[in-house]
Amino acid sequence: MTTVAKMIVTALAEQGVRTVWGVVGDALNPVTDAIREEDRIEWIGVRHEEAGAFAASAQAQLSGTLGVCMGTVGPGSIHLLNGLYDAKKSHAPVLAICGQVPLADLGSDMFQEVDNDLLFRDVASFTRTITSAEQATGLTEQALQAALTRPGVAVLTLPGDVGGLELPDDAAPPRTAVAHPPTVPDADSVARAARLIDDAKRVTLLVGIGAREARDEVLALAGRLKAPMVLTLRAKEGLERDNDFQVGQNGLIGNPAAQLAFETCDLLLMVGTDFPYREWYPSGTTVIQIDARAEHIGRRVQVDLGLVGHAAPTLSALAGAVRSKKQAKHLKASQELYDEWRKRQHKLALPDYDKTLIGRVRDKFDNTTKSIRPEALAGAIERHAAEDAIFTCDTGMSTVWLSRFVMMTGTRRLIGSFNLGSMANAMPQALGAQALDRNRQVVAFAGDGGLSMLLGDLMTAVAYELPVKIVVFDNGRLGMVKLEQEQVGQPEFGTVLRNPDFAAVASAIGLHATRVTDPDQLDDAVQVALAHPGPVLLDVVTNPDEVAVPGKVTVDQAWGFAIAKMKETVLSQGDTS
Repeated sequence: MTTVAKMIVTALAEQGVRTVWGVVGDALNPVTDAIREEDRIEWIGVRHEEAGAFAASAQAQLSGTLGVCMGTVGPGSIHLLNGLYDAKKSHAPVLAICGQVPLADLGSDMFQEVDNDLLFRDVASFTRTITSAEQATGLTEQALQAALTRPGVAVLTLPGDVGGLELPDDAAPPRTAVAHPPTVPDADSVARAARLIDDAKRVTLLVGIGAREARDEVLALAGRLKAPMVLTLRAKEGLERDNDFQVGQNGLIGNPAAQLAFETCDLLLMVGTDFPYREWYPSGTTVIQIDARAEHIGRRVQVDLGLVGHAAPTLSALAGAVRSKKQAKHLKASQELYDEWRKRQHKLALPDYDKTLIGRVRDKFDNTTKSIRPEALAGAIERHAAEDAIFTCDTGMSTVWLSRFVMMTGTRRLIGSFNLGSMANAMPQALGAQALDRNRQVVAFAGDGGLSMLLGDLMTAVAYELPVKIVVFDNGRLGMVKLEQEQVGQPEFGTVLRNPDFAAVASAIGLHATRVTDPDQLDDAVQVALAHPGPVLLDVVTNPDEVAVPGKVTVDQAWGFAIAKMKETVLSQGDTS
């Protein structure tokens, strides 16, 4: 005889799940006991369930298979929500197994009782409570199917007296069918798209993560059309390397070359992207959008033609239908501007930049430049990180520095909270990535504000021997919020963080930890940290006033920033008088 809990755990192992994240206790004890007996699955007990949900989501995104996390009755399940929302918005297949009070107490407002089916209704495409052994196999199968085929979040709730129930003798194991045959738009739509492209003189591609598996087809069409390619941040991995057509990102983290590619095109071809920032799209331009999800067509910008289909077969069909040849002038203009911008950025990342003439001039007028520039830190990581490293980054300025200074060469991977925009994601996502392969380098670009939120799960890295490399951009600020305030003319307020010595904290926990305050020691410190065999925290004190300028700055933003700086100066003088 087998129990409900053992059936669930065996089904997860058969599905390829190798790690389950959570906190043990109460209704889930039968499940964790079944995991203890299942050699194919490792249990990783986190200090906060939110970290477990982020870790499971990261594993799902990297592996393409199911990620699993667990939360106990009431508060333990509630703690999963933020990480599960990140999985939902990242289209990551994640199963959350949640505890519940015993059946006889359901609906009685029992201690810790929460209506999980209601609680998770928005975040999950499937959420059910197992109330009998007879329905356990069927609901488990439905949950697995929902998570894998949407893909997205599914929630199974297990009351305290259900996990240990024995299954009927004739209960069949859960089965899943997850084949996703590629779809192609109808021939007439492809022909219409080809005619629009043939009539255009200057085509720009906006390419997202939905085209990651269509690398060859994207490059071939870009070459055919002589089209510059603007990549979304998620599309950096897989599409940035060995790509002469790409000109980086647009938007707040973007650059002038990507903006030029948008402003000068007369046709924008969107491929596998749901880039959400309407204000950065070109106006007065013909737009064609390719997406496997019909509901994504036209929801960010008005499109002239939507093609519902997967990127690879759709691009192949489109390439075969396009007849015109384009001039390279449009592509070259963006490429040249991108190369110039990259050279300027590269100088900022050089270890000896502050010793140059420009650096000495800045030193003379602004003594904050004596602290470490975040560009230099990101540049050092780019130089010393492995060609197959997995990177995670917190939302905020850490994302900016990674996007600009770390190239996704080789087989590097990138995970972040790029759709939800949560803080505190980088460290737990790094834990998830590292648990997939303890021999692969995993580097987290952690903001000091984000790391502080889930700081306790540094202990998870030590307890389970996960050799993550946590690099803290310790600028003592909520940097992106500071920039937001200054752009609209507000003086910085409420963004200053009184941080501890993160290296001392990490060292007490058991990590190898180093604090860097001297720019001359930065490069060696990064190299040593990345080479260390165990978990590492590198606490780098960076300049809080370093600004990342987007590809297009409005007059209002420039004036706002100038006014904010004047207000901050006056307030500072008043504070010291």
